[in-house]
Amino acid sequence: MSTRPHAYAPVQGHTHAPAVPGRMAAVLLTALLMVGGIPAARAQAQSPTQNQYQTQAQAQAQTQTQTQAQAQAQSPVAGAAGSPTALSAVAAGGHGAVDDALQQRLQMLAMAGARQVAPTQARVEVELGRLDPRLRLAPCEQIQPYLPPGLRMWGRTRIGLRCLSGPTKWNVSLPLTIKVYGQAYVSVADLPVGTELTSDHLRLAEIDIAGDAGAIYTQPDAWQGRRLAKPLAAGEALRSSDLKLRQWVQPGDRVQVLATGQGYAVAGEGQAIGVGLEGQDVRVRFDNGRMVTGRTVGERRVEVPL
Repeated sequence: MSTRPHAYAPVQGHTHAPAVPGRMAAVLLTALLMVGGIPAARAQAQSPTQNQYQTQAQAQAQTQTQTQAQAQAQSPVAGAAGSPTALSAVAAGGHGAVDDALQQRLQMLAMAGARQVAPTQARVEVELGRLDPRLRLAPCEQIQPYLPPGLRMWGRTRIGLRCLSGPTKWNVSLPLTIKVYGQAYVSVADLPVGTELTSDHLRLAEIDIAGDAGAIYTQPDAWQGRRLAKPLAAGEALRSSDLKLRQWVQPGDRVQVLATGQGYAVAGEGQAIGVGLEGQDVRVRFDNGRMVTGRTVGERRVEVPL
């Protein structure tokens, strides 16, 4: 039985409704054709449970609080009586430092952005960097910090600063580091490549989740019995990229295929054409000869997103 790494996200439950709206039925028909007209296909219309509503309400409340903090942090910073402030020192030949008021806004904004992607119980720290000392910025009466679009407040990243009111408008980036501390499994000792992991090899410890790429592990059943694809140093966190991919599908295997869409799922069976490694694509042929490509998600299980 396979197990995926435990992610820091709530598991949303669902129930099955007895009927599917007409528009959805058309979508299901298209899905059936795409996956080869599976004879025993079944449609499942999903509806949220009460627990899901509660989880969504909590998430919405948390998001609203974070949005308010973010909006407050993004408001322009002005000097007393409209005098130039914050990055004036840099413009005058300073060494990339910002003043206390702007630092506080930057901390608030970066923290709000980090909280949107960090686990709820995680401890978050923000370390502001320094601007390039070679910059010579014009004095500015109003400076606005902002989160660059598409950029996560996670690990080594950056935050934007722009001048809204001054003789010359400018826009620069300030480097910063976001540290997110949470419990995860780390190595007890140096482990070589190929080590088959047991409970003697790893222990729980608080680490900086954002320090490196790759998902961390919070439950032992997600990594026990698996082999290392690279060496692991003592005290180093085990991440998904450190493990060898499991082979879940052999060529010729009969596999369960689940075609999923918004609010429904269509299931059936087919024959694997190639090897299916964990999280990798594999081709499947149905009995009527139609072919699809889906992601290997478990032992003889393939998902096809629609």
